[in-house]
Amino acid sequence: MIDYAKIYIKAGDGGDGKVGFRREKYISKGGPDGGDGGDGGSVYLVVNKDLNTLTPFQFKKKFEAERGQAGGKAKKHGKDGVDLIIEVAPGTSVKIGSREFDMIRVEDKVCVAHGGKGGLGNWQFRSSTNTTPMVAEKGTLGEEREVTLELKLLADVGLIGLPNAGKSTLLSVLTKARPKIANYPFTTLEPNLGVVIIGKGSELEHRKVPNLKALVLADIPGLIEGASRGKGLGHTFLRHVERCGLLVHVLDGAKLIEDRKANLMEDYEAIRGELDQYSEKLLKKNEMVVLNKIDVLSKKQIEKVKKLFEKREEPFLLFLVSAATGEGLEELKREIVKLA
Repeated sequence: MIDYAKIYIKAGDGGDGKVGFRREKYISKGGPDGGDGGDGGSVYLVVNKDLNTLTPFQFKKKFEAERGQAGGKAKKHGKDGVDLIIEVAPGTSVKIGSREFDMIRVEDKVCVAHGGKGGLGNWQFRSSTNTTPMVAEKGTLGEEREVTLELKLLADVGLIGLPNAGKSTLLSVLTKARPKIANYPFTTLEPNLGVVIIGKGSELEHRKVPNLKALVLADIPGLIEGASRGKGLGHTFLRHVERCGLLVHVLDGAKLIEDRKANLMEDYEAIRGELDQYSEKLLKKNEMVVLNKIDVLSKKQIEKVKKLFEKREEPFLLFLVSAATGEGLEELKREIVKLA
């Protein structure tokens, strides 16, 4: 998924005003009648709900609106340039110099470059002391901008954690999503989305019963220490966390089998540190911690991890699940809905 692009846009220049004089049969010295130039087209960004990537901007980087036409004889006004509409996916963050804003709602439409004004024709400069003005205005230039686009997921819940922690498997069993799953780091190179529905019914029943709750879950690409500085998948991970209302931190229980000295608290704190360095706001989001792959752990190992997290200055409940066997998933679903 292409979720970052830098494009160059230019609004249309205004058309030039015209220097002209009325010339008709029997009228050899008519007054000025040069028309005004048309305004240049402006550039707008609009949200298209059917888009979910910035891929179109990978192949086309320059966008230019139509310029206004020059004024004509007989005070004819030049035709205005056609505005240029650029469609972006919902959740696109736009940066133009120091100006930043988000494109989220379908009705969002923002002018990012104004077209130039058409120049005045010479008939506009006539006066009692100057009946034959020989001047007309040039059209003004349209605005030029370098625009940075970043697509940030519009998900309710973000599954975060180190690579290979089992986030994709967890997403697949909590929802109907089918992400690529394999036993090696960075299998997930882009976010995957799924919908979890809590209630008696299925997804079909959800459409009929509005009080059932549906949440969008995002499997965020794995993070490693140094991601806030662009290491590993770096900002590819972090930018998608910003709009998630709840963060579900997934810990890899199998690490305790592979390495008896492994410290899952250190894994947790490492990612917390990366969130903090990227933006302090991320640490203020609602959070859950999930110990995954408990089916391969002994009771003694599980208790050891629980005590580790209970010793924190701010202790919290550690959810024990196995995405492979389904153990603990229903309780996890209910808690996710409660906190999201």
